[in-house]
Amino acid sequence: MLLEALSAAILGLALAWAAAHLLPHRLPGPVMVLPTGAAGALFGAFVTHTALGAGSLLLVLLGAAALSAAALSLLLRPAGAGALRGSSAPA
Repeated sequence: MLLEALSAAILGLALAWAAAHLLPHRLPGPVMVLPTGAAGALFGAFVTHTALGAGSLLLVLLGAAALSAAALSLLLRPAGAGALRGSSAPA
């Protein structure tokens, strides 16, 4: 169980680091991205371990990667979004 949690956290940090370097213009700063990736991976490992039980490290890491990627996708901004105008700004 400890190996699963440690592996999932490292996997989440690696996915978050890769996303932060590949899409810096579409993601907030690394201070937000790295913990989101790690937390998503840990939660994914917990859910997968609960559903499948012990003994399937590869499947637990697959579930961790899937939930980490889903959590990171929630941080993405639209590609062409510049400064957002408020409702009182003239059109």
